[in-house]
Amino acid sequence: MIQKKTRTTSGQPEALRFTRVNAILAAAGTATLVAGYWLLAQGSITAAPLLLVLAYVVLLPLAIIL
Repeated sequence: MIQKKTRTTSGQPEALRFTRVNAILAAAGTATLVAGYWLLAQGSITAAPLLLVLAYVVLLPLAIIL
């Protein structure tokens, strides 16, 4: 038979956990942002947007979610 799972919560949301993985991803995202903006200032029209998209779309959201 299929058993129904019950949740035992006290009505309060879980506290957000900030682990070492989050810190590493946030640091990598920040470093990628700095490198992307530096390359943008140097005139790179290929590498700079790629780094900025990588930082904003992949690394920083992962740092928040994980």
